[in-house]
Amino acid sequence: MKPQQFSVCVYCGSRAGNDQEYGQIAEAIGVLFAQYRIAMVYGGGSVGLMGIAARACLAAGGTVTGVITEQLEALEVGLDSVTEKYLVPDMHARKLRMFDLSDGFVALPGGSGTLDEIAEILSWRQLGLHDKPCILLNHRGFWEPLTKLLAQMHDHGFLSQSGRDYFQLAGTPAQALSLLNAQIAPADRPAN
Repeated sequence: MKPQQFSVCVYCGSRAGNDQEYGQIAEAIGVLFAQYRIAMVYGGGSVGLMGIAARACLAAGGTVTGVITEQLEALEVGLDSVTEKYLVPDMHARKLRMFDLSDGFVALPGGSGTLDEIAEILSWRQLGLHDKPCILLNHRGFWEPLTKLLAQMHDHGFLSQSGRDYFQLAGTPAQALSLLNAQIAPADRPAN
């Protein structure tokens, strides 16, 4: 994959999960972002997979933009070493700012917050508000129940075919970056 520069939002857990491999894939995605000069946008936290991914990207010389709410910053869960930090009033503003700063999305395993984030960008896609790609890093089949739910929504007439097919599954961090690189149009990339 030829190095390019664009911004990708990483959605992932504020917890590390119960399998060491979750942390390893978060670290790998952070390192790959730095190696391929992909600017990371994320939820601004220092904890869980999000903290692991951000610190790995920074340690490898990458650029990381954190977007965190005032409430979470007050609880001291923000990562201070990010390249750029946005402090926003609430979760709605956080999701919108991360969306605005990103050319695409990759979702690692996570909980209800991660699910909320990817559901919202799917909804916005269905409304015609964007055509940004979203890759689900499907470590050990983590996202397969979601793809089955989307298929059921489609089969019952509640979701269009394009909504059903919006998310692409990647088995590895490298595959996720390859899919993003192929889908983010050169016109969407900043001039070097």
